[in-house]
Amino acid sequence: MKFSLCIPMYNESSIIKETAKTLHGYMAANFEDYEIIFADDGSKDGCGKMVEELGLPNVRLVGYEQNMGKGYAVRTAMLAAEGDIVMFTDADLAYGTDVIKQVYETFEANPDAEMVIGSRNLHKDGYEGYTAIRKLASKVYIKVLAIVGGFKLSDSQCGCKAFRGDAAKKIFARCEVNRFAFDFECILWAAKFGMKIVEMPVKIINHRESKVSVLRDSFKMVRDIIKMKKRIKKAQV
Repeated sequence: MKFSLCIPMYNESSIIKETAKTLHGYMAANFEDYEIIFADDGSKDGCGKMVEELGLPNVRLVGYEQNMGKGYAVRTAMLAAEGDIVMFTDADLAYGTDVIKQVYETFEANPDAEMVIGSRNLHKDGYEGYTAIRKLASKVYIKVLAIVGGFKLSDSQCGCKAFRGDAAKKIFARCEVNRFAFDFECILWAAKFGMKIVEMPVKIINHRESKVSVLRDSFKMVRDIIKMKKRIKKAQV
């Protein structure tokens, strides 16, 4: 069984070499058949070239010149992936590397699952290291999106999600959202297709300042979710 790991990146030159080496070492030690796909979202700092120059086996780069957003980068990598299981996580490895094996084991334990979602709310230490304000803001943010989007699970915005290969192709071929609401869109499509979604507990391991502004981006995401709900509801499948 082949495992595809997708990493979206935008101007990550300060960390990307270490990330690529860490992931390559972990995947080689834990999987016989794998690929790591870095999706360069129009970076201006040469991080894509850095990945290529490492020349690591089973590591490849996809991308484009203009910055389009994380959703577009994830979609590009997902549609290029060849694995039986396809996962995306963040370039800073916020959830560590063991979460990759955890995803694999979750699929093995749930053979009828087509999507696995990481959830900070299911782990007793899921928000460990967050300031009280950031933790509250994150939880309120998720709650608002859940109310607007009708999301029934515990954490829509965790940057750690995985799919069966055929499910990934089916979902991301229909996705259109390029920025942060893309997480919600792929969940809505999975639900539209009647796919089984399983949550697994995850914990933030590596902290850095979020690129999401809760106040500014919440309004954008609510608007995007309302639009995508209408579009997906009308779609023929």
